[in-house]
Amino acid sequence: MLTPHRRLWLARLLIGLVFFINVQCAVLFLIWPEIYAPGFEVAGIPGRAAVQGMGILFLMWNVPYAFALWHPRRFNLSLWQAVIMQAVGAAGETLLWLNLPADYPLLSQSILRFILFDSAGLLLLLLSAALVHNHQK
Repeated sequence: MLTPHRRLWLARLLIGLVFFINVQCAVLFLIWPEIYAPGFEVAGIPGRAAVQGMGILFLMWNVPYAFALWHPRRFNLSLWQAVIMQAVGAAGETLLWLNLPADYPLLSQSILRFILFDSAGLLLLLLSAALVHNHQK
């Protein structure tokens, strides 16, 4: 049985993993957009700006994750905001992927990677929320 203290730290670990990978992706998109632009079938200055723009968005979206990581119980609302944001991402990317014409295999693979990552992140965040919620009861 996990003590309340261990539940808190396990929740932080799971949130931290999702937060770290999100921020790492954001930083890589900002620093080396030319590496990632071909996967989205964009190129040149517009492709660079599009990928860097995604990196900026990833950083913005992770603000609630940072609060949830700091203290999942105290900032429980931020944790649930992160859960919802992760679910919206996974669902939206899935719809995007399902409606993509078959003649874009590279773009399809890139979107599929986001679906897999965001789905895994959603599971980790839900587990974190359960750990915090079970303690509060």
